[in-house]
Amino acid sequence: MSFQLRLDRKSCESRAVSVLNEAGVTKHPVRVDRIAKSHQIKIRYEPLEDELSGMIFYKSDIPVIGVNARHNANRQRFTIAHELGHFFLHSDVLKRGAHVDKVVTILNRDSEAARGVSNIEIEANQFAAELLMPKYLITAFMDKNGLDIRMMPDDDIIAEMAKAFRVSMTAIAIRLGTIF
Repeated sequence: MSFQLRLDRKSCESRAVSVLNEAGVTKHPVRVDRIAKSHQIKIRYEPLEDELSGMIFYKSDIPVIGVNARHNANRQRFTIAHELGHFFLHSDVLKRGAHVDKVVTILNRDSEAARGVSNIEIEANQFAAELLMPKYLITAFMDKNGLDIRMMPDDDIIAEMAKAFRVSMTAIAIRLGTIF
């Protein structure tokens, strides 16, 4: 299925911030499971093929996010955030059938997205990054720790941030690169 990029990065991130504001999120780590629940989205953890990270589909008009139970907790959180991105950004596509994501790296859901070919995946990844690591919470973390937001933190700080936000070091480093 061909899908044209409809939203720029700022639009994807703006939608994520709206979701965070609606949920009253003021601290990290963001509870993506609670956000899903507040929108009546069921989350199911099942052992799946290793390269299959997750999917979102409707069952009897109820949205369901399937998450690979074999993946680590940080990857599962990103998968939930990514699938929430599809829910909030691509409802028209979802109504036509299940959306299944395969992963190669934590921020690229499959090799097609890694090459920048699958726009629907790029949009969901941008949403997920902002949902899990919103700029306002990263800025607050850096301010609280006396860090200069104009400078990329060293590896120790990145590791501390990754732990605090419950994401991978790669995810937080990439996110920092898109913010500052």
